[in-house]
Amino acid sequence: MFDIDGGKLLIIGIVALVVIGPKELPGVLRQLGQAVAKMRRMASEFQGQFMDAMRESELEDIRKDVSRMTAVDLKGLDPLDPLRKDMEALKADVDSALDPKVLESAPASSEMNGLQGPPVESASSVASEDIAAMASPPEAALGGPQPMPAPIHTPEPAPSPTPAAGGHA
Repeated sequence: MFDIDGGKLLIIGIVALVVIGPKELPGVLRQLGQAVAKMRRMASEFQGQFMDAMRESELEDIRKDVSRMTAVDLKGLDPLDPLRKDMEALKADVDSALDPKVLESAPASSEMNGLQGPPVESASSVASEDIAAMASPPEAALGGPQPMPAPIHTPEPAPSPTPAAGGHA
């Protein structure tokens, strides 16, 4: 704070010793130390009060922000509502696509374009064949029950010759 180096401090000390005198100098220095400590305490107390006021003002701002956020009506908010609407629309599209009345009344795509192509099976007959194929056992897809493959036999090892009873080895 003050730009006092060692030389200046020595000069101040010599002047204080001459002016105040050696007898009263320790008492004056004690009072000076107490005054400096008191000023430091007051400065730190002021700084602490200032910091508390800053924290309170920040807290008040935060409280206002929180009260504004909680004032929003969350009861009418459904985060899954758009998903439900999309799922319902998809279900309606699938149901209308699989409806046999709509499929029979709709012209084939080749008729719409004026192109000729192979006849197109109706979706209901294709779907019913697919469902029947999935519901039936796998043998039906292969043209009936298939015989089990013959087991593979491995020849058994020939028995080793054993010595006849009563023979010498």
